[in-house]
Amino acid sequence: MQPQTKKYVADVALFAISQVAFYYAFKYIVGSLDPTKSKRKEAKLKSDKVLGRMGIKDLKLSEYEEIIATEVVHPDEIHITFKQIGGLDPIIQSLRESVIYPLCYPQLFTSASGLLGAPKGVLLYGPPGCGKTMLAKALAHESNATFINLHISTLTDKWFGESNKLVSALFSLAKKLQPAIIFIDEIDSFMRERRSNDHEITGMMKAEFMSLWDGLTTGEDTRIIVLGATNRPNDIDQAILRRMPKRFAIRLPTEGQRRNILEIMLKDVDLSPQFEMEALVRRTAGYSGSDLKELCRNAAMIPVREFVRSVEPTSGAGIASADLDGVDLENKNIRPLELEDFFAVDEATLAAAGASISKSYNTASHASVSAQIEDALPQDLLD
Repeated sequence: MQPQTKKYVADVALFAISQVAFYYAFKYIVGSLDPTKSKRKEAKLKSDKVLGRMGIKDLKLSEYEEIIATEVVHPDEIHITFKQIGGLDPIIQSLRESVIYPLCYPQLFTSASGLLGAPKGVLLYGPPGCGKTMLAKALAHESNATFINLHISTLTDKWFGESNKLVSALFSLAKKLQPAIIFIDEIDSFMRERRSNDHEITGMMKAEFMSLWDGLTTGEDTRIIVLGATNRPNDIDQAILRRMPKRFAIRLPTEGQRRNILEIMLKDVDLSPQFEMEALVRRTAGYSGSDLKELCRNAAMIPVREFVRSVEPTSGAGIASADLDGVDLENKNIRPLELEDFFAVDEATLAAAGASISKSYNTASHASVSAQIEDALPQDLLD
């Protein structure tokens, strides 16, 4: 080979090597400057962990699906069951028959007419504190379906077009992991009525969500349900309501429902022999399930507080964390709970006074919300 040819070959080889080195160096620099690199890496690790707990391995996911997979909730992470929910037995039974059974036993709900099967969407609506989110938790625990607890912040991104890709990844992941339930708490904040002054990105996200949920290319054999909870159903877009044919009104508990809720909450509590459950049920008219839980929590604290105040602090240093170090807490003598504890006034916090104010406020506000809800939806859906 001529010396001149050797020189040309060496120059070409050197140029090729320099270009390869430049490519990888440039790629490394750009990658180190990528602000989303750590986020994607964290999402991949978390999604692998979540899917691994579910026994799913070697499932190929896109980078957007990995972000959505971080929202998947394993049933073992939730300890609420339908048995722990009082006063909502008819709704629970309907959820079993219309949601859980079609998802878990598709062979029973298959027909040529396509009339059987799970609905595309389910809406739980009613006043605050009446058990909507608790029902969703129990559904996640007992359905044995992939439960995606979707936070709207997961779908938002500062880069144009990324939110639509995340919405698309939501349904593609749900399809890979079906049967699946996509839960959106306070769905009215995301799927509110569309207006001409809405931001362009918000409108695009809603359109993408609806077309993938129930659009032209949506198959009838998919086992994906969108579950929403709200106390403002009149703010939800009509196109969204159309896609949620199953709607359950979670109203303030009746007297019988309050009795059921209180019996569940107090079943493991040491009650006085003179405790009158019926009197407590009557005096809590207008309370929601959340109000009843807080009332029971405050009442259960009173005997404990009395015991703590009866014990002399053993620490002379005046440090609160060491006050009870010398007390035999295994053999503590705490009196049973009495009816008066539920309505006692704590001088430090005036809890009962606050509860009274809360009760009058909640009764009025819950009634107002209930009226708005019933005015917002057709009467035949409320009966």
